[in-house]
Amino acid sequence: MEDIEIYTREINIDQLLKWAGITDNGAQIKPLIEDQLIKLNGALVTERRKKVRPGDIIEIAGIGSWRIITGEA
Repeated sequence: MEDIEIYTREINIDQLLKWAGITDNGAQIKPLIEDQLIKLNGALVTERRKKVRPGDIIEIAGIGSWRIITGEA
């Protein structure tokens, strides 16, 4: 599991995946959601704009898992 630092209280999951370089753009999350490949804290993600906060865990089947942490500004 890798850490992803964010510098805000929350971020949309599509923006986070783009910012972290996991996807090239926010639209690439749509097929991952449709194929039920993304979990946030163990629950399936069903919306692109799902809020992610420090302490959350994201898992993408076949790709990896990440823990969201607070970065130092």
